[in-house]
Amino acid sequence: MFGRVLVANRGEIAVRVIRALHDLGIEAVAVYSTADRGSLHVELADQAVCIGPPSASESYLRIANVVAAAETTGCDAVHPGYGFLAENDEFARACEDSNVVFIGPTPDVVEAMGDKVRAKEAMRAAGVPLVPGSDGATGLADLRRAAVDAGFPILLKATAGGGGKGMRVVTAEDELEDAFGAASAEADAAFGDGSIYVEKLVSPARHVEIQVLCDAAGGVLTLGERECSIQRRHQKLVEESPSPALDAARREAMEATVERACGAIGYRNAGTFEFLVGPDGDFYFIEVNCRLQVEHPVSELVTGIDIVREQIRIAAGEPLAATGRAPRRGHAIEIRINAEDPANGFLPAPGTVTRFFPPLGAGVRVDTAMRPGSEIPPYYDSLIAKVIVWDETRETAVARALRALRELEVEGIPTTREVALDVLDSPEFRRGEYSTSTLAELAGRVPSLTSA
Repeated sequence: MFGRVLVANRGEIAVRVIRALHDLGIEAVAVYSTADRGSLHVELADQAVCIGPPSASESYLRIANVVAAAETTGCDAVHPGYGFLAENDEFARACEDSNVVFIGPTPDVVEAMGDKVRAKEAMRAAGVPLVPGSDGATGLADLRRAAVDAGFPILLKATAGGGGKGMRVVTAEDELEDAFGAASAEADAAFGDGSIYVEKLVSPARHVEIQVLCDAAGGVLTLGERECSIQRRHQKLVEESPSPALDAARREAMEATVERACGAIGYRNAGTFEFLVGPDGDFYFIEVNCRLQVEHPVSELVTGIDIVREQIRIAAGEPLAATGRAPRRGHAIEIRINAEDPANGFLPAPGTVTRFFPPLGAGVRVDTAMRPGSEIPPYYDSLIAKVIVWDETRETAVARALRALRELEVEGIPTTREVALDVLDSPEFRRGEYSTSTLAELAGRVPSLTSA
């Protein structure tokens, strides 16, 4: 087992990883920008290294600085968390070149799965269902043929991106040229790669993902699914497990498909396979996230498995204690609380948190780096806390989530708490009958969502 691990992240996920390391008796080294000097993750770590000024491009994204911090502090491994360098194959290789273990998949797998076209080719070879569309990146000349073959409406997507960047919905052929130009330009600005591919738009669709753990010996453990269809501008806001859209047969079919795919690509460590589920129940591969997901606590609560701890153990060469399907019990829901102003178009709202009182009680977990006096800098993601609840049934879990959100107090900055309350209390969510378009549909009649 490792003696010392560098945590190459900030905020709630850095706190989460540091606590897992300490649970295993491992020293934790934090990195921080000058904007995060007084942050909780810096205080909790055994050592902390400043790696640059506030801008992420000059600190958390600077590979040389992060690797140097690991080398100078004598770290055995690096945990990247999510975001920043978590899915950067160059970073994973730089760690290996410095004899520092990268806690995640191999660099080759990270590289292949980071290219959506290559990932689709690998999934097709493994027999994983794909959304109809182009075989790979397509230029404008081939765009019309691919779009007509798939059938309108279609979705233009960046081959190198995510988070909704470089993505456009096209409903008719005469919209193609303008949409392609806009999507390509946005993708180039965001990722340095303007290549675009085409997919059939599945609508209404559910966004369902399968959590997996894989060891170096080829063992695969699937931890069930997470439903992630409550999204605003392609960003997830609420996640739950199990999905109200799946029956036992569909769930097993998806997990068996993922298990087969992991073997085909030689996957190792934690990962998430994302799918669209159509109204007919058919499922289609979207992408592989070669990292820990923001919503991983949902799977932890229904399985009782500490995913971060398992990541560390796998990276240290330990085999999985069990393979196949992880047993599950009850129902879990996660709500992301962001420092955003719903009254001002959901713009990020940096500032000082003057009061923070998290909900307590049975079946409630809060992952956060917040405390009274915490500064929310303007340079990073707006996520400030995740409220996660568990109960025996979905109905009681929803009730517990509403209770927890009502108890949550955050003062000094605007947050999305009221939006989350309205979403969870909506008839669509309570019935479990929702899709990726539900939040936009609710915006017309829910006051807190009028700017969503």
